[in-house]
Amino acid sequence: MLLDTLEWSIIGRTILSYIVIVIIFRLMGKREIGELSIIDLVVYLMLAEIAVFSIEDPSSHLLHFIVPMVILLIIQRGTALLSLKFPKMRDFMEGKPSVIISRGKIDEHEMRKQRYSFSDLQQQLREKGTKSVQDVDFAILETSGELSVFEKQDTEDGSSGFVQPLIIDGEIQQKALDYIDKTASWLRGEMKRHGHPDIGRISYCTLDQDHNWYIDRKDER
Repeated sequence: MLLDTLEWSIIGRTILSYIVIVIIFRLMGKREIGELSIIDLVVYLMLAEIAVFSIEDPSSHLLHFIVPMVILLIIQRGTALLSLKFPKMRDFMEGKPSVIISRGKIDEHEMRKQRYSFSDLQQQLREKGTKSVQDVDFAILETSGELSVFEKQDTEDGSSGFVQPLIIDGEIQQKALDYIDKTASWLRGEMKRHGHPDIGRISYCTLDQDHNWYIDRKDER
């Protein structure tokens, strides 16, 4: 039986919606589903809803769903660029990773703050293949909700060898300094000693347990 005009219209809109969404997703950048930010997730859901409306209402003009999709793409790309330029905005939009276990000690205050239960902790440790909390040196709840686990047996002294960044995108990470019992003044002095007087020009800086520095300058080739 031949398809009527309405059915052909629905088929055409479905194919077009698929093509447009694939193009927009490609332009939004490559990120795994588990790593989507809140903005990404909202944009994805709204794109799906717009596509469904366009298919369910064949009488509507195609621009009525293509234009909103393009606007959502602009919003997503714009917020991504602003987040790169303004770290505080990135922290507000995407949140910060939370240290749930530090040096083998569970931070119950941080768990309550993140509404993260011991059942959640045990489940995610099992998913990582970790037998017991006592085997964990560090556990970090990422902004995606995934738990990064660093076990104790990785180094000779029984610690994980986990290295916290001291500087990220020109910003001193005070919590990381507290962990190694150092101050921001000490870090600035060390950076000057290594030929980096301007903290704002450093994109990433770490200090490992063997006192080896890794310092990467912004836009350095």
